Amino acid sequence: MPHLSVKTCGRLSALAVAALGIGSALAHPGHPDAFGFNDGFAHPFSGLDHLLAMLAVGLWAAQNKRSALWLLPLVFPLMMVAGALLAFAGVALPGVETGIAASVAVLGLLIAFAIRMPAWASAAVVSVFAVFHGYAHGSELPHGASALWYGVGFVAATALLHLSGLAIGLVAGQKMAAQAVRVGGIAIAAIGGYLLSGAL
Repeated sequence: MPHLSVKTCGRLSALAVAALGIGSALAHPGHPDAFGFNDGFAHPFSGLDHLLAMLAVGLWAAQNKRSALWLLPLVFPLMMVAGALLAFAGVALPGVETGIAASVAVLGLLIAFAIRMPAWASAAVVSVFAVFHGYAHGSELPHGASALWYGVGFVAATALLHLSGLAIGLVAGQKMAAQAVRVGGIAIAAIGGYLLSGAL
């Protein structure tokens, strides 16, 4: 079973800082695709709903352990790209905001109750929510931005948030603080419930 030490988590944090540095480097006016990448990278951080859902995927993967450690953080970005492609193609997807709010509430509850599912079931849950998040990202592509680099940006930010959630979950497990993660799940679910009430 994969095991992350505190030292490894420190390295992941350094990687996160490096990723943010890459985003800043691409912001240089001389880079032709900077507008698309930077907007895409910033988008998951621009709303509490996206931010919490992506962190929650990492936290839930850490709780499930085994194949979920790599499967969920891999499936979410892939299905998010599929959702973005639907938006780019002009396909209508109803209930996007409701789906996003529901993802925060449901993932928060799954963490709060430490629900473990078979790998295929947890991947299916994450996939459905990822499509809504990806569609929202894709539909908010800024005018004149490169769709390719915008997509690369939001996938990079998503992966960074998943890694952060994984690191928090695994470190908490090592330090016998699993209950704190579950309390965090309750907080995420409560915010998701609030967002859901506004989306309905």
